Amino acid sequence: MIKGFKDFLMRGNVIDLAVAVVIGAAFGAIVTAFTNNLINPLVALVGGMENPVGFAVQLGASPKTTMDFGALVTAVMNFVIIAAVVYFVFVMPMNKIKERRERGQEVGPSEPTDVELLKEIRDLLVAQANQGNLGNQGNQGAQRTSAQSGPHSTPQQYANQPGTGPRPAQPPRPNTQQHPRG
Repeated sequence: MIKGFKDFLMRGNVIDLAVAVVIGAAFGAIVTAFTNNLINPLVALVGGMENPVGFAVQLGASPKTTMDFGALVTAVMNFVIIAAVVYFVFVMPMNKIKERRERGQEVGPSEPTDVELLKEIRDLLVAQANQGNLGNQGNQGAQRTSAQSGPHSTPQQYANQPGTGPRPAQPPRPNTQQHPRG
């Protein structure tokens, strides 16, 4: 069970997510400071208000019933800025890297697998065996022709036929003739 949990944590997606959360939190502080100190004063300058965060509506006499639209606008601007930076700094370059890797894989010829190589070897061996059988069948036909040609064919003529090959050595015959001395 612990091994499975470790495998889950070591997957690329979980590690990428953890890195994204840490970077997002650190970057969020930068964007908040950017929005509060640069964007909000520009909005106040254009809008003629001293406190742009004060786009609010108070529903009752208590300040707790105030709906602060300025805080919502600030949060939306923070989100848009963070999303744009994350996209242009992280997502877009990663997509380009993946695209290049995929293009590189498609262009290069794929190497044959072991099974494909073994099948190719098998096919070549079968083709060689078939060629050898065809050659032997031709030799057998020549042997039949020479044997059918009649008694004038001698063993030397048969041995000299192309494709018949050397004949195996014959054991010596015992002498069955009687010698006159005997």
